[in-house]
Amino acid sequence: MKSALGPLCVVAGSLLSSSAFAHAAVAGATPPYAGATFEADITVSHGCDGADTYKLRVQIPEGVTNVRPVDSVFGAAEVEKDASGNVTAVTWTRPPGNVKPADTHFFHLGLRMKLPSKPFTALFFPTTQTCSTQGGALTVVEWTNTAGGEHSHDGDAGTGPSENPAPSLYLLPSRMPGWNQYTVEEHVHDLTVFKDALIVWSGAQAYSFNPVTQALIEKEPGVTALTQIHPGTVIWVKY
Repeated sequence: MKSALGPLCVVAGSLLSSSAFAHAAVAGATPPYAGATFEADITVSHGCDGADTYKLRVQIPEGVTNVRPVDSVFGAAEVEKDASGNVTAVTWTRPPGNVKPADTHFFHLGLRMKLPSKPFTALFFPTTQTCSTQGGALTVVEWTNTAGGEHSHDGDAGTGPSENPAPSLYLLPSRMPGWNQYTVEEHVHDLTVFKDALIVWSGAQAYSFNPVTQALIEKEPGVTALTQIHPGTVIWVKY
């Protein structure tokens, strides 16, 4: 492996890409590293057919622990727990007098939580959005579809955004600057999860999100393009 590293890594670099826009979404100021504490920003971009958002209920996926919601200007948060005391859902509710006469605002809601130690997997946060007119008429929208999501391995992966997609996070492996070795336990078919890496190596195969580096990989004698990673594969990634 090392014989081919030098010339490729000199020009290797990472490029930025925008994530898919969803009406209810979850993101954070830092990447969602597996096993780490993560401060999630849940956003609601619009209401329902002109009605203002009144309530938002977010389901917490299995394996997520130490969940603590943040009260916001939207409203206070209430948690639901299972018999073991694990938080299973969080609901934010607007005070009735704060519901606006029209759908005019963008909302931010917060959660602090510990992510499971399962890199290269997606966490879905099925979300129920309830909107209300000032007269009290309610509309409910379920953002719960987990098919065809980002980096999905479903049959319809890559066919475009699904209808009413559930907010999701794709867990990344923890890393240090320089070379990192991983044994990948999941099937990674979308290598853009390494878009912030300089280069990825697996045996005599390599990948880079940087098109210049990728072109050099494809010209390097004895090196072929890495297009997917199967469970149990050892990889080297330089960040």
